[in-house]
Amino acid sequence: MGDPVVRFEIGCKDRGASKAFYEATFGWKVDEGEITGEATTGAADGINGALTALGHEPHQYVMVYIQVSDIDDAVATLTQNGGKVTIGPIDIPGGKGRFAWFNDPEGNTLGLFEPPQ
Repeated sequence: MGDPVVRFEIGCKDRGASKAFYEATFGWKVDEGEITGEATTGAADGINGALTALGHEPHQYVMVYIQVSDIDDAVATLTQNGGKVTIGPIDIPGGKGRFAWFNDPEGNTLGLFEPPQ
């Protein structure tokens, strides 16, 4: 599958309340040892994500990251097609790859993720 969604983030004001909701509703396990609270969806074919507690507006957001093999090429293509880069591309500390955020022509924000080479 080309360009799969490989990660998601759900914004919240109160990670404890959000953790309780998603665990009770979907059976997701959320590790509160991390600042973002890594969520494991539990499905063999599911993707992992995070509850990102901002503590302030804007807390109602969902971010997905699309995996690409070359983030610079992906940025060039999406800008040519009417998208706008808002952040990045940025190296993820520890050699974990690169990411960027962009807006599609309708204004939706999505992420790009390039795994380490």
